[in-house]
Parts: sequence; C-alpha cells; structure tokens
Amino acid sequence: MAADTQYKMLIAIVQAQDADIASEALEGFGAQVIRLPSMGGFLGRRNATLIAGIPLTAEEQAIQLLRKNCRQRVEYISIPLESAPLPLPAPTPVTIGGAAIFSLEVEHFEEI
Repeated sequence: MAADTQYKMLIAIVQAQDADIASEALEGFGAQVIRLPSMGGFLGRRNATLIAGIPLTAEEQAIQLLRKNCRQRVEYISIPLESAPLPLPAPTPVTIGGAAIFSLEVEHFEEI
C-alpha cells in the first residue's frame, strides 16, 4: 500500500452464509480482508465481521460488491400469543441479512 494513498476501512457485518463469498469478492477486488466470527444480538444467529482496508477511491465499488454478495432472507421466529389460554407460539416472519457496513477514514496506516 502506497504511503500517499488515502484509505478507508470498511467494517461489514454479514450473515455466516454470505461470509465466504463476500470475503472472496473483496479479496478478488484487491482488498486485504480480516474475518472475525460474531453473533447477532436480536436472533442470536452466527455472523461474520469483515474488516477491509481499501483505497478511498474504491469505496463505492467495494460497497457494490457487498450488495451483490450479501442477501436478505426471511426467517420465522416464534412469539407466544398473549390472548391464548395456552402459550402457543405464532410464527412471525422477520427479514434478516444483507450487510451492515461501516466506513471509517484511516488517518494512519503502517505495516511493521
């Protein structure tokens, strides 16, 4: 990485099902990707947190790669009905997935 090039750090939280393909797409684009296992707070599903350093000028292209490779899904969760005499769970659809992407400016980068 050249010292005079400005960089962004993308942090993308993706579903475990999309982590391999998203990571490979970013690496194929030339980004260095670090993958960390993570867990969703609402449904407790497995996720992956991808951290990628990219040139400032390539941010939109990297985000487009994530849009292309991370998709939303519908999952069903059981919620007990309050008015039922017995606690019968009602399946409720919840849309999950895609990617939560955070973009941070990098003030200093150094490999030692």
